[in-house]
Amino acid sequence: MHIHILGICGTFMGGLAVLAKEAGHKVTGCDANVYPPMSTQLEAQGIELIQGFDAEQVKLNPDLYVIGNVVSRGNPLVEEILNRSLPYVSGPQWIGEHILRNKWVLAVAGTHGKTTTSSMLAWILEDAGYAPGFLIGGVPMNFGISARLSAPGKESDFFVIEADEYDTAFFDKRSKFVHYHAKTAILNNLEYDHADIFPDIGAIETQFHHLVRTVPGIGRVIVNGDEESLQRVIRRGCWSEKESFGNDGNANWTLKEHPDGSFDVLFNGKFEALINWKLTGRHNRYNALAAIAAARNVGVPIAQAAKSLEAFESVKRRMEVRGVVNGVTVYDDFAHHPTAIATTVGGLRQKLGADTRILAVLEPRSNTMKLGAMKDALPASLKDADSVFGFGSEKALGWSLGSTLAPMGSKASAYEDIDLMVKAIVGQARPGDHVVVMSNGGFGGVHGKLLDALQALKV
Repeated sequence: MHIHILGICGTFMGGLAVLAKEAGHKVTGCDANVYPPMSTQLEAQGIELIQGFDAEQVKLNPDLYVIGNVVSRGNPLVEEILNRSLPYVSGPQWIGEHILRNKWVLAVAGTHGKTTTSSMLAWILEDAGYAPGFLIGGVPMNFGISARLSAPGKESDFFVIEADEYDTAFFDKRSKFVHYHAKTAILNNLEYDHADIFPDIGAIETQFHHLVRTVPGIGRVIVNGDEESLQRVIRRGCWSEKESFGNDGNANWTLKEHPDGSFDVLFNGKFEALINWKLTGRHNRYNALAAIAAARNVGVPIAQAAKSLEAFESVKRRMEVRGVVNGVTVYDDFAHHPTAIATTVGGLRQKLGADTRILAVLEPRSNTMKLGAMKDALPASLKDADSVFGFGSEKALGWSLGSTLAPMGSKASAYEDIDLMVKAIVGQARPGDHVVVMSNGGFGGVHGKLLDALQALKV
């Protein structure tokens, strides 16, 4: 089958393209932004890419068009597809029908931690010899790729997927995850997000309820017991086995933290394993609990899963160290929701202690941020940083970043010019500092600019 993918350079659709090519299909695609690294990754797979959405692409005459959720009505290629009554489907539906149908699907849902928890789970299964397929919204460093059907040269009955609550396509406003038909579902957390499509948290809870409805009776739902929003979801109905994790004494899965960052894994109050690892933050320890619980559901012993996590190397753009120059460490992190920002900075503070300086660099560019739904929470989310540098124009955001950060006083500053911001950061940085760059986009290559500027000071 020849499939032509609209919006192919997004993380999800790019992963879909890789899976489709591995499955033996001819794959082509188009996007408004065909540029590295996704373009080079896809071209290396032998996938032809086209810049833009010109209606002339129908002359490729594919058997099916797979349409990403970034593509909307008014798009010239979409309009031509509709006018000609050509066959089309959403990305999640295609994956559900062609990749996941005969798999034991382990889906990881939640406002935060989906990518990291999915990566942990895939690595546990890999280390246990399950050779899982996966589709993850990032690049797990243990694998170096974001998607595959199974381990090379092997078949697998298991597939790990990051289960996004964002809508499916312009013609299907259900959340993506209802198409995956998970047998093991992790509900990691649930906060208000995606203000561009959800009016309130209740609307998101309804979508999570729909996910729970798709898990069969032989399956298992693994839910964060500390989240009242998820408790409301479960109270609406759960027809599968259920286990909980969290700080609540009634949770099945709990942990005991040690000062050196290691922690005990407890199941129903009984010690099962000790984990020594490199990751920072309590959030990652709970991500680990969820991954261990999901792996146990498909037969991986707890002690073995815990041992696997000691070799887990995290995910690109999740507190990824981009370089250390002149004693200044520069990190890249995907955090863009206030809770994720607070967790990222707070986790680093916990690791470094009170005496080490943290410089936080933030670009609020998500749709939710642009709508201003979360802007008032930004100052509190950055409280563990010693200095804050924000980037974004009022024209692009629709609100003033400088005014929003004003309650932080001289600790925070806002910029509309990246080079001026880099100059200010480098002017303040000193050996021993840690600079955390947070954005869900490319941020104008600011990481490289910072490292280059720091390097220039050494000369």
